[in-house]
Amino acid sequence: MDQKKTLLLRAEEPFSACDDIGTAARLLAEGGVVAIPTETVYGLAADAFNGDAVAAIFAAKGRPQDNPLIVHISEPEQMSRLAAEVTDTARLLADAFWPGPLTMILPKRQEVLSCVTGGLDTVAIRCPSHPVAREVIRQAGTPLAAPSANRSGSPSPTTFDHVLADMQGRVEAILDGGSCGVGVESTVLDLTCQPPMILRPGGITAEMLREVLGEVAVNHAVYQELERGEKAASPGMKYKHYAPTAEVILIDGDLERFVSLLPADPPAGTYALCFDGEEEAIPLPCLSCGGETDPSAQARELYAALRKLDELGARRAYARMPSKDGMGLAVYNRLIRAAAFRIL
Repeated sequence: MDQKKTLLLRAEEPFSACDDIGTAARLLAEGGVVAIPTETVYGLAADAFNGDAVAAIFAAKGRPQDNPLIVHISEPEQMSRLAAEVTDTARLLADAFWPGPLTMILPKRQEVLSCVTGGLDTVAIRCPSHPVAREVIRQAGTPLAAPSANRSGSPSPTTFDHVLADMQGRVEAILDGGSCGVGVESTVLDLTCQPPMILRPGGITAEMLREVLGEVAVNHAVYQELERGEKAASPGMKYKHYAPTAEVILIDGDLERFVSLLPADPPAGTYALCFDGEEEAIPLPCLSCGGETDPSAQARELYAALRKLDELGARRAYARMPSKDGMGLAVYNRLIRAAAFRIL
């Protein structure tokens, strides 16, 4: 695609009076694409009701156009602009978890664009908790479609520098709002079925949702590939995702088993992704990403570690298998897709 002049902007308090936030909002209202911070990862935002602007998101990312986008709002009350019906369950969840890293899937209003929903008759809606994201949406005056601000399939960006590496020259502006606190994308919950079903795990865990709703199911695609011909109902389901250039292989087992399954004579460019404090036990160059019993730290550090593999010129990385409980399920879900489901 043609190179654009990308404005580099910085959010400063008070956010409501920040000139750079005002510039980002103006560009979005005019149909531009702007990378903005959220509490999960940086998002590549555009006016959700402007088809040309949404198309520019796909062009900047190199993203398949049958992959649905999440629409971000600044206040929970704005759900009704997008959803044909705001159910009691949706209101209950909004009261419990919004603003925050939860995306709800509801039947869409007719005016919601097909290019936003991937041709589905549902829309994915989120009210982020990051104050900069909410202020940008408020000043832009429109809901924003915003997938992660990275090239399609590569690790998502959790810092301004990550976005700069992927998107400079491809979008109108990048707004620096600091590092992302959660570090993986939002939980996506389908409310069009009973019981409600998690399509993508994230910062709002299954256990947290069950405390509010009772029964909550988890889609099979959280753990495995979609079946042939099955349509992706959520971002992050259909394609190999979150992957560095290096081949990633997950090893299922404790530290002793992990070490025993590493190659005896690994070629140059072979690394390990491990938990904090395990480096001395592993006979490979290591990148650690959080403690074994601290999945929230793993989530915050995972994408930076995957990006670091590319910076180091890694050709292969063996990764420790995280827990599948709580926040660990989100980390597991991202790693199996980064590994294209290669597990020892």
